[in-house]
Amino acid sequence: MNRVFQILAGLILLLSFSLTGTSLAQKVTINRSPNQYQPKPYVELKHPEWSKNATIYEVNIRQYTPEGTFRAFEAYLPKLKEMGVDILWLMPINPIGVKNRKGTLGSEYSVKDYYAVNPEFGSKDDLKALVKKAHNMGMHVIIDWVANHSAWDNPLATEHPEWYTHTPEGKFQPTPWYDWDDIIDFDYDQPGIRKYMTDALKYWVRETDIDGYRCDVAGFIPVDFWENVRAELETIKPVFLLAEWESRDLHKKAFDMTYSWSLWDKMKDATTGKKGISGLVEYMAHDVNTFPQDAYRMTFTDNHDKNSWEGNPLSNFGDGLEACMVLACVVNGMPLVYSGQEAGQNRSLAFFDKDPIQWKEHPYFELYKKLFDLKHRNLALWNGASGGEMIRIFNDKPGQVISFSREKNEDRVIPIFNFSDQPVTVKLNSKYQAGTYKELFSGKTYVLKGDDEIMLDKWGYLVLVR
Repeated sequence: MNRVFQILAGLILLLSFSLTGTSLAQKVTINRSPNQYQPKPYVELKHPEWSKNATIYEVNIRQYTPEGTFRAFEAYLPKLKEMGVDILWLMPINPIGVKNRKGTLGSEYSVKDYYAVNPEFGSKDDLKALVKKAHNMGMHVIIDWVANHSAWDNPLATEHPEWYTHTPEGKFQPTPWYDWDDIIDFDYDQPGIRKYMTDALKYWVRETDIDGYRCDVAGFIPVDFWENVRAELETIKPVFLLAEWESRDLHKKAFDMTYSWSLWDKMKDATTGKKGISGLVEYMAHDVNTFPQDAYRMTFTDNHDKNSWEGNPLSNFGDGLEACMVLACVVNGMPLVYSGQEAGQNRSLAFFDKDPIQWKEHPYFELYKKLFDLKHRNLALWNGASGGEMIRIFNDKPGQVISFSREKNEDRVIPIFNFSDQPVTVKLNSKYQAGTYKELFSGKTYVLKGDDEIMLDKWGYLVLVR
């Protein structure tokens, strides 16, 4: 009987719409709330306040000093602070597996025990002392976390074999399709590994007061796992999470920052790839039009992967290396420096064996120091929604020169780059950026009035600051 009444009520409702000349679709539209048409920010998480104008530095503890320890690395903190580093990212600090190990020391991404410190680097107390000293100097520390896989001889393989993926024959396997034969792959369809890994992540925040994590191959693990990790970590303290991935979906509730591999690729295309700047222009267009405004992107010319597998920065970018280093510091994103890069490291560091960095004074230190100081004090270069959008400045050399403006409140930065091996005189359509500027590196004053002509050396660049 109730069903009959429901049908009759529906017919009466339809009849009333017909008599008033209003369709059902129109009626539903009329009753909708105007709020549904209001734009909503994609990023729902809250970034730590200290990250809004931060820079990041990747620390290879093994190769940083002859000792290769936390204690030995501490001596370098004042120099990194002077350069303008805010976030120290420590490569994995856990013990390394022995079974199927590569090289003499093995990969730091082959974890034997998630609750212990690699004795090669020191003790847990040494790590805590490093974190405390960094905090006292106004820096923050995140550690590399390998949640996707473990070493073959991690006790979990014996205690919980069901937490791993298996071949059709029922055997452990590296992450499918990869030749990472020193590790075996976890199965995140299993609730047990999710709880174990989340508890381990919480442990290090509580025990050592670290400020977050860089999460290895984060995109191989379901997003809902990371979103829950973020929520649980936030009950302890505000954290900063960096995903080794390049994807918008990770930014919504899980990660503050992801990699910008695509910028690295386009810079290589524009330099040693000899493909011109069309790829860089496309990158900028996609960044402005498709990437969430408050999602941080990590920009770089070098890191441990690029250093090991792609060769050193000189071979990747050739004579255009400096231009790429500067570009990575002024585009939308957080610039990364890899261990030794500021010393002009011109070779790849060994990944599985001892290979200490050869430290020396080098102009790149002062280059980064100037760029990082500018980022700290000029709002236009701040991260995410705290910074300014990249606005293209058109010019008469569109195949060679890329020029743009970023502005926030009263601050403005205008970077101009000649991505070619020939000097160039370029005319800028800069009428909307008219004003007086000081060039960051030379200190020279530039007055822009519109249709301004500027000379650039081969692979030359200017960073105009207001």
